[in-house]
Amino acid sequence: MNSQNFQLAKSFVHESYVKQAEQSRKGREKLIRKLLSNRKLSKDGWDEVTIRLFLQEIASMDSNNFIGNVGAGEREARIFSNIVRERNYGLGHGIGRSGDIGAIQPKAAGSSLLAKLTDSLVLDAMRIAGLKSIKSALVVPVATGMAMTLVFLALRTLKPRATKIILSRIDQKSCIKSIQAAGYEPVIVDNQVVEDEARTDVQSILNSLESDRILCVVSTTSCFAPRAPDDVVAIASLCQSFGYVFHIVNNAYGIQSRQSNNWIELASRKGRVDMIVQSTDKNFMVPVGGAIVASSKVDYVKNVAQIYPGRASAQIHIDLLITLVQMGQSTWQELLKEREELFPVLKEELSKIARRYGERLLDTPHNPISMAMTLDHLESKGFSVEFFGSMLFTRFVSGTRVVSRNNNNKKVCGIEFPNGFGAHCTNYPHSYLTAACALGMTRKDIEIFCTRLEECFQEAYEKLALQKKEEYL
Repeated sequence: MNSQNFQLAKSFVHESYVKQAEQSRKGREKLIRKLLSNRKLSKDGWDEVTIRLFLQEIASMDSNNFIGNVGAGEREARIFSNIVRERNYGLGHGIGRSGDIGAIQPKAAGSSLLAKLTDSLVLDAMRIAGLKSIKSALVVPVATGMAMTLVFLALRTLKPRATKIILSRIDQKSCIKSIQAAGYEPVIVDNQVVEDEARTDVQSILNSLESDRILCVVSTTSCFAPRAPDDVVAIASLCQSFGYVFHIVNNAYGIQSRQSNNWIELASRKGRVDMIVQSTDKNFMVPVGGAIVASSKVDYVKNVAQIYPGRASAQIHIDLLITLVQMGQSTWQELLKEREELFPVLKEELSKIARRYGERLLDTPHNPISMAMTLDHLESKGFSVEFFGSMLFTRFVSGTRVVSRNNNNKKVCGIEFPNGFGAHCTNYPHSYLTAACALGMTRKDIEIFCTRLEECFQEAYEKLALQKKEEYL
């Protein structure tokens, strides 16, 4: 509806009613105009009607939605199911072109606009969260591990003789696979246990940097306790001093942590941070399947866009754009603040439970998202800590991880990890259970989780008592 059509509508409906409707429409148009002009999150989130209107307008810009359009090619965004069409708002062309995921599609002006706008809003959200030095962000429709592979492939042209990548040990298979998938040999540097915390072995990384075949060092800022986030400032300084050694930060769910972002910013000032990679689902509460490659170096992000083969699905961009405009600055900031405030609450509640059952919360002061409590006392009584984790899962508690100090040697992606895989270091002295206070967790979630955790402890000790009684009889 434009001004002319509203004027015509007055011949059917009373003028005052039409005028009111026109004012409402102009209000929504103003929101859209401001978004396209500023390329930043609006102060307050949009209502669903405005979001749907905007997406429908964007979709109408794609050729498959033109009135009277006839497609004569092999890729014409034909969609058989109306359910699928509605779920994607008729945006069927995807994003990018065969040589560049960031390229504009002639047949898909709307989808291209969607992709560019989403990148801009993500960049603004990251800056609000504390990553002020970031100048470019690219949303890619692959999860964090595969996004890391794209980054390594993009760097290959800048250092073609390199054959190895240094990884400060993080016990997640995707981190190792991302290196191998790019055709590089992972050089894994074990962490050092300082009190309860597994911390970066900066000296060993320095020793490994002596090879001229090193492409980059991969550090991690968001990880499961008792591992601490890597000392990204020290690593950035090392990479800077060695010249042409890139520094890639796996910031998987670190955007939500002000502390993690502060470390990255400091590392960027003290040394080099070439690219950071983070998950869309963990940081922005959208379905799994997307990642964000960001950097203060715009050309590096362009290199990643150009290494992506073929077009890509726009589904991640649709989900992310909807979420960000519905959040707005205010809700995004509230979510970040709420997570930060709830972290010490979860920590205190877990400490109380630990003390009641002869355990303790591990001291991991550098980890701002994850925490861990020992299961040593329970294990010493002969109870399987792995089974304890299963007990939680059957009570509909997901996301916790149990690691036993009695794990046998494991081989992961062809690499031997002595005395288990999961603790991020060799011979960690405790068995433990992890929990995370991540974005979107509520106070109610903490209460229910702690209640069910206590139920598991009670049941475990009841089983042990029954077993002891049976053995006595």
